[in-house]
Amino acid sequence: TSYWVCPPSRGRLNNTVGMADKTMTANELIAAATDFYLGSRDFNGYPSHHIHDHHGESYDAIRRLFAELVNDGRGSIVFGDLHPNPHIRAFADEPQERQLKKLAAAPLEHACLYPSAEHLSSVVAPADYQDRPFSRELALGAGQLEFRSFDLTVLESYRNDPRYHYTNDDVRGHICVSDEFYQSTQMHEKDQVILESFGFSCDGQMNRAVAAFVIYLNRLSPEHQQIWNSNRLSGDFKLHPDYYRTCILGDWGRGISIFDAVLEELKIVNHMCVAMERPLLFRDTFEANRPRNFSFLVRPTQEEFNDFVLTLDKMISDNINKKFFQAEVSDETEEPREDGKIVVRQKGTITILEEWLTLRYRTCAPEPIQDMIATFKKVRKLRQQPAHALRQDVFDQKFFHQQREIIVATYTAINTLRLVLACHPKVKAASIEVPEVLLKGKIWTQ
Repeated sequence: TSYWVCPPSRGRLNNTVGMADKTMTANELIAAATDFYLGSRDFNGYPSHHIHDHHGESYDAIRRLFAELVNDGRGSIVFGDLHPNPHIRAFADEPQERQLKKLAAAPLEHACLYPSAEHLSSVVAPADYQDRPFSRELALGAGQLEFRSFDLTVLESYRNDPRYHYTNDDVRGHICVSDEFYQSTQMHEKDQVILESFGFSCDGQMNRAVAAFVIYLNRLSPEHQQIWNSNRLSGDFKLHPDYYRTCILGDWGRGISIFDAVLEELKIVNHMCVAMERPLLFRDTFEANRPRNFSFLVRPTQEEFNDFVLTLDKMISDNINKKFFQAEVSDETEEPREDGKIVVRQKGTITILEEWLTLRYRTCAPEPIQDMIATFKKVRKLRQQPAHALRQDVFDQKFFHQQREIIVATYTAINTLRLVLACHPKVKAASIEVPEVLLKGKIWTQ
């Protein structure tokens, strides 16, 4: 978000303000503030120190003018206490009584005057910003850090278009044109957009949505503002807690997404393998190359769900390294045919893992290991189903919920495997560090 730059004299300001020997009236001040607000790139506030330095008004006089404008509903004051940058209207205006109370006691050197939403509604014409719905919201007094929620499918065209650099860690993301196509004749200027940040929100039924702040939506081209506006959702949505902490409070996130938690567990399991002086159990931990669709679904369709399951099975079953088991269990099985001949078949990695754990690990509570193996087998079965049938693609919200159930079960299974290997004497001696977010279960599943 940009900060205020010294406002120039514009339009009608030239003949009404700017002379040090002329005392400003409330009408002149709100006219100057309105011109500056609507003329600045990010709808910035009119700083009190500019009124003091360039118009020769004392801070006592400015305080009286501010009070008059707040009282008559035309002005609003931002002090920089709710958000550290008073030059942006981060949130909706505070009630008049609260503003006047602060105005009576707070220093004004860093305060900014804004035209109120009521005043702006009288000066912004219905046709203004008609092709830029989010710019219009700011022009009418919306807070820059107010968020709007959108159908997840609004991300699909950016994610699937190689001309865009699209990132998404399931808490936050951003979209920008790749360097190759920036200012390129191969891409229309209207499509060379940047969305500096987006996050996610959920309604009361845990239905997930994209969330974006009005200030960033305002910077999209008119065409893309309309695309986003057409995907806008109504209802009561709550911003993802970690996105709120990092973007509104300027704090650190408190947890990680469940997808990142799975990757952390894979990495820790491999650290344990090193301590056990064995080959790594997982050939890849995907730290530097997280698969694009190893994430919450963007579109709830059978095809996208199948792609996710395929990726998940490749990351688990296909990723298991048979060398880890060091031939302690056979990787082949003999099966008799109807004609009496014996057929030798390769065992699957899940079966080998199950047999190795049965051989090497003893516990009086086998249920967690049984559940772990059952989860891995379920993912494999779900992967195989679309491979043996031609199905018409289906759009259904149930796929969002099915995916959440599967990824939660998969995380629990990988976590169980890590806890089992942690019992190995060499792993205990190695004192392998486990991140606090995993130890305390600070894992986001929405």
